[in-house]
Amino acid sequence: MMKKIFATFLLMLLLLPAVAQESKKPFRAYLFNKEYSVYLRIDFYRENITVPGQELYGQLPGYLSKQHNSFCWLITSAEVDDKSHTATLQMINDYGSEDLTATLKAESDSVYVLKQIDGSTLKVPNNGKWQKLPKTLEFKRQ
Repeated sequence: MMKKIFATFLLMLLLLPAVAQESKKPFRAYLFNKEYSVYLRIDFYRENITVPGQELYGQLPGYLSKQHNSFCWLITSAEVDDKSHTATLQMINDYGSEDLTATLKAESDSVYVLKQIDGSTLKVPNNGKWQKLPKTLEFKRQ
């Protein structure tokens, strides 16, 4: 019995650095903007995010969507610069009719800023109309 307890404890000590390393990855997160009810679901490391109900797109680095709505902007590529805590994103809407380039910067452990650099304007459905999002949008980690 004592050997099992010791073996379990030893295994936990060996796995602890891997768990700590995973938590240091700022671009694996669920981020939310309360003002516009939009969120980002991202994993720029494994690029294994699937859009619920839209599995046809396959696995992606992430997407931006609005609460209670199936419309989304797909993140088709994400290049992470660990030194500046910034990722450069290529995004398209789920119709494939608009695209843009943006950056996502981790300002702190819980605050991120999405900034549109070039291309189409981010728009999301809102009460039957298209709502333009500001060029710079702050998100909080959930």
